[in-house]
Amino acid sequence: MQARRLAPVLAVGMLATGVLVPLTPAAVAAPAAPLPGPGAQQPAWQRCSADKPAAFECASVKVPLDYGAPGGKKIDVAISRLSAADPAKRRGVLLFNPGGPGGDGLDMPLMMRELLPQSVKDRYDLIGFDPRGVGQSAPVRCGLTPEDLVMERPFKERTFARDTALARSFADKCRAKHGADLKHITTRNTARDMDAIRAALGEKKINFFGYSYGTYLGAVYTQLFPRRADRFVLDSAVDPKRAWRADFQLWAPETEKAYARWTRWAAERDAQFGLGATPGAVSKTFWGLVAQANRTPIKVGTTLLDGDEIRARMRPGFFVPSTATESVQVLRDAAAGKPTPELPGLQMDEGFASALWTVSCGDAPWPKDPRTYRKEARRDAARFPLYGDFASHINPCAFWDDNVEPATVVDNRVGALIVHNEWDSQTPLPDGVGLREDMKGARMVLVDEGEGHGVYGSGTSTCAEDLTNTYLLTGRLPARDTTCTPDPAGAQKRRHHTELPFLTSTARAASGATAVR
Repeated sequence: MQARRLAPVLAVGMLATGVLVPLTPAAVAAPAAPLPGPGAQQPAWQRCSADKPAAFECASVKVPLDYGAPGGKKIDVAISRLSAADPAKRRGVLLFNPGGPGGDGLDMPLMMRELLPQSVKDRYDLIGFDPRGVGQSAPVRCGLTPEDLVMERPFKERTFARDTALARSFADKCRAKHGADLKHITTRNTARDMDAIRAALGEKKINFFGYSYGTYLGAVYTQLFPRRADRFVLDSAVDPKRAWRADFQLWAPETEKAYARWTRWAAERDAQFGLGATPGAVSKTFWGLVAQANRTPIKVGTTLLDGDEIRARMRPGFFVPSTATESVQVLRDAAAGKPTPELPGLQMDEGFASALWTVSCGDAPWPKDPRTYRKEARRDAARFPLYGDFASHINPCAFWDDNVEPATVVDNRVGALIVHNEWDSQTPLPDGVGLREDMKGARMVLVDEGEGHGVYGSGTSTCAEDLTNTYLLTGRLPARDTTCTPDPAGAQKRRHHTELPFLTSTARAASGATAVR
């Protein structure tokens, strides 16, 4: 366990839970959707589609594009549900978000019903929704080219002008396509949409299960509507204080730590893998492959990869040593001219990329001077050679319009359960620790030496899943922050735990230096 970095979690572990503090200025400023009443919308439920179960229903809720002008333009937010399996035991609604920004959530009830125990499905209507700007909820699509969708670019002095022009072009295309609507596609407004869904469903409170970016969305909801938040599970957390540039930059130092751990792991298994008998020798093997690819790109599968592309594709793998080792073996074989499988790619689809940047740029201020990105990318390339130049490089937010609202400061005592793997590649451990510090009424369940992005449903830790189920069923949080151990490898029962199927959009985002989770 990374004991030194866990100290902040342990320090706050004894705080009382369930006590609401007075609303902060950020919460006071939020226009609130009405509590359920005669004026609330009545969703017109119907079967989602002929190829989906008949019990899976869809509808839409009309919400203001701009909550500061509620009488103005409206947009439709698509919602879905699977009703509680046992109406006699029903206690409310459980909303889901799969991650992103940019992940569509309409099918989440179907996915989550495969993971949740029957006792939870008996008690909750499972509610999915596409966040504004995504899927069927006023989607943002900027008319991007394949070159625009290559988000993961290393900083190079010789290409900085080109990369700056591409970032500017991306922002210009989104502005030309969607105009002033873009500034209202933000996490704060999605949280307000969640409250409008709550009102339309006739509920006084909502329960919520968010993965990755969804933890930030959930945290923002608890800040804006603390008295309407019931049981909130936040899996693979984002630290709101880092949203968003500092969060992207966090990948650089955390990847270096994961890389060092991997070199030790591989060296201990040199007889099996032959990458080097010491951590230094393993590192020499990897960087030798990077150098070779920079001289002459290596054909991996059917794709030619240079050293920069290898660094980008390998970054998340280092958090799971077995995965990293398999990938380096593939690279070594490819460098020797042997046929190999492909390594995971980096390309996003247009809808995801458009929504990702729209929300990320709209949530919080970004530097507007390209020279800031050049300075920080140059600095971080030297400090964190694996990924620092990618993490700090220029992106479309440098050319986005100014934010309509300030970034949300999360500081409350709303009860929530934060679940986190110690070696999460997309939301590294400091993210989970940071959210726990912000949400003083929460409890954190940390999977010691847990690997991969997404805990619940991954088969990583029965202990963590049992605590989550208990919380959803009873509302009882652990008495203090808790550490769980991973299950033995043979007991991981659902799938390999590096990624859950509904986090694939998250992985697409995370494959770019600028993506969230």
